[in-house]
Amino acid sequence: MFFVCKLNVSIGQSPYWQQKVDYKIDVALNDATHTLDGFVKMEYFNNSPDTLYFIWFHLWPNAYKNDRTAFSDQLLENGRTDFYFSNSDQRGYINRLDFKVNGTAVKLEDHPQHQDIIKIILPEPLVPNGMVKIQTPFHVQLPLNFSRGGHVEQSYQVTQWYPKPAVYDRKGWHPMPYLDQGEFYSEFGNYEVQITLPKNYVVAATGLLQDEEERSWLNKKASTRLNYDNDDVPVKKYGKKKLNAEEPEYPASSKEQKTIHYVQENVHDFAWFADKRFALKQDTLQLRSGRTIQVETFWPNIPNRNNAWKNSIAFLKQSIRTRSNWLGEYPYKTVTALEAEMGFAGGMEYPTITSISPMKTEQQLEGTIEHEVGHNWNYGILASNERTHAWMDEGINSYYDNRYKETNSNISQVTPIKNDFFGKRIPVNMNSVLFNTIAANKKDQPIETSSEKFSEINYGLTAYYKTAKWMQLLERSLGTEMFDSCMHEFYRRWQFKHPYPEDLKAVMEQVSGKNLDQQFLLLNKKGKLPGTAPKRNFKLISFFSLKDTDKYKYLFVSPIAGFNVYDKFMIGLAIHNYTFPEEPLQFLATPMYATGSKQLNGLARLNYHWATENLFRRIEIGVNGGRFSSNHTVDSTGKNVYESFSKIVPYLKLYFKSPPRSRATRWLDFRSYIISEKQFDNFNYIAGSDSIFQYPGSFKTANRYINQISFNEVNSRALYPYSYQLQLQQGNNFYRINFTADYFFNYAKGGGIAARFFAAKFGYLGSKNLYNTFQYRPKLLGANGTDDYTYSNYFIGRTASTSYADIPVSNGGLAAQQIMIQNTGGLKFRLDPFSVQGQSEDWVAAINLSTSLPEKLFPVKIPLKIFFDAGTYAEAWDKNATQSKFLYVGGLQISLFKNVLNIYAPIIYSSAFKEYLKTDAEANKFSKKITFSIDLQNLELKKLFPQFAF
Repeated sequence: MFFVCKLNVSIGQSPYWQQKVDYKIDVALNDATHTLDGFVKMEYFNNSPDTLYFIWFHLWPNAYKNDRTAFSDQLLENGRTDFYFSNSDQRGYINRLDFKVNGTAVKLEDHPQHQDIIKIILPEPLVPNGMVKIQTPFHVQLPLNFSRGGHVEQSYQVTQWYPKPAVYDRKGWHPMPYLDQGEFYSEFGNYEVQITLPKNYVVAATGLLQDEEERSWLNKKASTRLNYDNDDVPVKKYGKKKLNAEEPEYPASSKEQKTIHYVQENVHDFAWFADKRFALKQDTLQLRSGRTIQVETFWPNIPNRNNAWKNSIAFLKQSIRTRSNWLGEYPYKTVTALEAEMGFAGGMEYPTITSISPMKTEQQLEGTIEHEVGHNWNYGILASNERTHAWMDEGINSYYDNRYKETNSNISQVTPIKNDFFGKRIPVNMNSVLFNTIAANKKDQPIETSSEKFSEINYGLTAYYKTAKWMQLLERSLGTEMFDSCMHEFYRRWQFKHPYPEDLKAVMEQVSGKNLDQQFLLLNKKGKLPGTAPKRNFKLISFFSLKDTDKYKYLFVSPIAGFNVYDKFMIGLAIHNYTFPEEPLQFLATPMYATGSKQLNGLARLNYHWATENLFRRIEIGVNGGRFSSNHTVDSTGKNVYESFSKIVPYLKLYFKSPPRSRATRWLDFRSYIISEKQFDNFNYIAGSDSIFQYPGSFKTANRYINQISFNEVNSRALYPYSYQLQLQQGNNFYRINFTADYFFNYAKGGGIAARFFAAKFGYLGSKNLYNTFQYRPKLLGANGTDDYTYSNYFIGRTASTSYADIPVSNGGLAAQQIMIQNTGGLKFRLDPFSVQGQSEDWVAAINLSTSLPEKLFPVKIPLKIFFDAGTYAEAWDKNATQSKFLYVGGLQISLFKNVLNIYAPIIYSSAFKEYLKTDAEANKFSKKITFSIDLQNLELKKLFPQFAF
């Protein structure tokens, strides 16, 4: 139920009021220490009907003080560890505060939860229509720019930098911590700011520059011809490179200081930027009313940046014109756009000025300027509470972005894919595909969700994209002319105020004369908007496509190839309907002809899934199957013969519901493996041949089953990610319990140590049957292909072995060095003799460690790690045991393709392994001790994109 609509009646009858805060700030920059020293005087006007006894204050530089702030926590939740592991000299804070109210020192109280919020206890109650004067010195250590503000060497982005009262409005106080995802809410007022800094800094700031000497200096710089790529003017070089390949070193700072003065009325924030490398352009723009405003752009004077910014004034003008036409005329006397490093790609708006991260092309720059300048309306002039109602800022602004693009064919914030193959299959703008995917999986959130509660992907897809579509729905409901009239009136009534959703609704209903309950109720609903899911037709296409998935149900057919040492190269077709968003019924078939075994092989998969809002967010039921060769030899006539397997695996997966911002995925998996194996039989000797090997005379078929239940959790959080699995297996005459846990310890400078623990318990159901249960018993060494009793992993040569590998045909070589880590102790050795494998009829336990190496150890980054594995098993602890109680191996590891291919070179290992290798000269060669694993499970989407598809 959308209760705020009902509140509108009573709220609308009360006189509107809002507080006002006027500022006078003097600040000095020390560019040697990256600090600010300032003094702020405020006049706080209580226009509310309430008597105030305290005022909440934001001290947002303290968000960078340590790793125990809401800002730090949110960055980690969003997958960033750079601030958490930053050095103390990269962090920031505000201190040396000495608040006085009307000249009297005041008592301060810390916020119970957030370090960047304090409460000032007023010495006297502040009555309605009263005013108090508040003042304090302050000192700010500017952080490295992790998020919107700070510094990058001697380029300064001074934002959210001074003590600022929280908003008090008709809904109460709004103290809020600084966040990266989620912006701000502040009181309107007048600003007078004086900035002192070395004389050769170029400054861009909120408001109007008051100093004629400084203005004359900037005018001269603006008239200087710039160097562009492909010009015949030599490019000036500053020497040592800095931030990236083309970034020059900063010029030395002038020893002479200057103080410059800015004023601006009726804004709710003040930001300034300083860089000794800034080039600039400036011009004027006459608005429809006849008013003339000043427009300026600033960026570092670097050739490739110059190219991107050479038409920036035109972009700025067009942005002001269009928003003025669609909403209402720009009210201030100046508007500025500039380039600044901000810790992310995009831009950030402040009153009359916007900062934009480096852009590669003019098209990208125009799109970003247009969007960020548009924020002068939402939320600069129409100053809604963006933290609580992100859509009123980002979503409404994105709607006007779309209108801008419709009238400016040159603009594109996303560079089109130049490769024809992918260009035909991947849309330039993926927002529709991504949103429809998360909506289909019920992982989207309502538009009316506060910024900090959005998952990272929903913040973009819902607050921006879906809201823009919702605004288009309103436009269609009312007609464009009426819609524009409503928005003009909304702007007229609520400029320089704090509108809420109910205020927008009231204006639109009053102007249009229509009841918009149904449209505004959609703000609190998940899923697609009405009228955005047209009927789709089937379409046959090759390979895959993410384009026009709202129009077509694709059937994909493409060539596919495979290989193993028995079937040799396999060629066939992949027939499937896998795309995004996912179809409820999905299928895959890969029939392939094997050039070695001359048989038809392949994989098949059929599943149906649906999403719910209950305990299980997603339920999937399906069946998998496959058939391949697993061994080969020759019979007594010299003819090639092959063992093979086929399997059918019905399964049920139940995915548990999790909080929107969680990166954890938990699920239950029930499945049965129904396996049929064609095996060699009736072995016999051939007269005069090597009697070591028997030749098969016929085949037999063996059928078996394994029932399996597993509980799984994968938490791909940025800091210390982990996963675990508890699995119960049961088959004919045995049971087995497997437990695997993985944990990653991040290093501050990148990389980390991965720890894996594995334990397994094996037991018999009924009488012991050593022969039939041999392959099911757990072991410490990495498994070979015959140990993969469910045929769930890919092996180049499933039965390849170091024992008798070339009798009578080759079945060894590289394939005999492949191991499987899953459901084993994971010791990185491949020794086929049973006596040294650490196999048990009872239990095994092992730990596996691998660590990355310091990034600066080698001239180039290489994926080299050090590993160490150790384990034990039940039989080693028997009273009369002769085996070592613990087995271990350690060495070097190379991990490629996101840990899909891992190569291991043992260097140290247990004496038990050494003693065996003394008896096998071939296995004792260093090259033969190298093993590798192919871990396709590391490509699972639920691990790579935990907040996206599953």
